[in-house]
Amino acid sequence: MSSFTTRILNVRPESIAFNSDNNLPIISDQETKDNLDIAANELTTTNNAIGFPTETVYGLAGSALSDESVRSIYRAKNRPADNPLIVHISSIDQLKRKLLPSDYEIPEIYKPLIEKFWPGPLTILLPIHPNSPISSLVTANQDTFAVRMPSHPVARALIAISDTPIAAPSANASTRPSPTLAQHVYNDLQGRIPLILDGGACDVGVESSVVDGLVDPPMLLRPGGVSVEEIKQFGGEKWKNIVLAKKTAGKLEAVRTPGMKYRHYSPNAKVVLFTNCKDGINEIDQYLKKNDIGPQNKKIALLKSRHFASQPQIEIERDLGSSGSDISRNLFRLLREVDELNVDLILVEGIDESDEGLAVMNRLSKAALEIVDGNVTNGVIA
Repeated sequence: MSSFTTRILNVRPESIAFNSDNNLPIISDQETKDNLDIAANELTTTNNAIGFPTETVYGLAGSALSDESVRSIYRAKNRPADNPLIVHISSIDQLKRKLLPSDYEIPEIYKPLIEKFWPGPLTILLPIHPNSPISSLVTANQDTFAVRMPSHPVARALIAISDTPIAAPSANASTRPSPTLAQHVYNDLQGRIPLILDGGACDVGVESSVVDGLVDPPMLLRPGGVSVEEIKQFGGEKWKNIVLAKKTAGKLEAVRTPGMKYRHYSPNAKVVLFTNCKDGINEIDQYLKKNDIGPQNKKIALLKSRHFASQPQIEIERDLGSSGSDISRNLFRLLREVDELNVDLILVEGIDESDEGLAVMNRLSKAALEIVDGNVTNGVIA
């Protein structure tokens, strides 16, 4: 794989605006405009993948229309090739011009969701048509592709300026926690990509929700930045019957969206997830004693949120926040932060699975090597 001197280019999201009459951005800051032009040029004249911010997490962008660009994404991440990618667009016009047949109408079932959540952290599945320009490496040779319109001004501007639908998984090394800062991308992919656009911290903090309206009843394939409750509220009658896909697919099973297969979101340290444990004092104490773990032989971190008390035997403690949006926004950042302190063990307080909690617990259950459930006799369930 090529070795790069990875540059971090600053961009100011607040200097970028879109209006309804033109799909191209209006950019008031010259440095931002220049750096977006550099990044767009990289996408359109080379096959290299680049890092960029979205409202969910930082993405790793390559042209969705180019096999070689998509291969660059897989190489940089060391990502399994049967794990499909999401296509990102800047406008409905671009989706229709670049990716869909001229006579194809987006299914009616999606229209209320598109009206409410695009641009935003919602991904939909559409069919791959004959002679589709989308690289088969994006879809892992399946008959559907996943697509969304990000709301982050930098992401949308990059796609609009290059006029290139981009395939973009999270910009982390495969299996690592997703990046929510440009520095996270640099830490994982330094030397593997030529540049990263630094647009500050991501606001949502977990990936987009992925829905499949091509099946009946419609299905939530991956929980994310739009909650099930919001989909039911704004999607119309058919979405009130939405069902949840199983959390993890089998090793030989084809998947239609990222995040359903393989280990994900994992720091180097072992993650232990605690659920239904009230203030956590008894369960954490019992877990540490049972496994003969203490500050004398292990460096331990605790990520707590709504109910856990401070644990006097644990020196490194971080607060995920109390609201669902705060916990979602802070999750990956704090997993990375304590991991960089070279801890051996990260204990995490779980939350209930309503609203943002479903996406948070989906990520934590995949990151954890062990789960302690306070409602289960003997505690440990995995």
